[in-house]
Amino acid sequence: MEEFSKSVLYMLAANVISGDAFFEILDPPELRYTYRIRPAKDFGTTFNESFKLEKARLVPTVPIHSCSSLMNHKDVMGQIALAERGHCSFVYKTAQAQKAGARAIIITEAMNRWDDPVDHLIEMVDDKMDIDVNIPAAFLLGRNGGTILKTLQDLRRNYALVNIPVNLTYVPLNKINQPPWITW
Repeated sequence: MEEFSKSVLYMLAANVISGDAFFEILDPPELRYTYRIRPAKDFGTTFNESFKLEKARLVPTVPIHSCSSLMNHKDVMGQIALAERGHCSFVYKTAQAQKAGARAIIITEAMNRWDDPVDHLIEMVDDKMDIDVNIPAAFLLGRNGGTILKTLQDLRRNYALVNIPVNLTYVPLNKINQPPWITW
């Protein structure tokens, strides 16, 4: 019976994570959890085995909406950009991060819209503006992004240290270190 329960948990985990990717924050300790992201559908590259960053910096962009050249391009260069949704397309934000030298971008809900009931329906798709982007892009669901941004702001930190992607294929749901403020 115990073996049956484990296989059911693995199947549930595989169903929940299907098509999504995950990253973990290592530092600051207040954010040390595993976070779920939804990769862009038809632009950029993918978060896969050939794209793996360990102890990389997740850097909030300036401006946070990333709809113009990034003023903190030196901080973003070679790292992962973190931008808020809105003001321009996902593809354009990704292009701005790429132009600044980012290795990837994660786009999140704005801090003032933490509990948008439809954010789980958001799909990042190509806007057909004919912009070529060659870095991975993903959307961070729910209140996670706002919590990350607010915590970094409160701690006066310019970045969080992360590992991305994290393989959770064979990890049961009850063993995933998810943030206490959200459920999958």
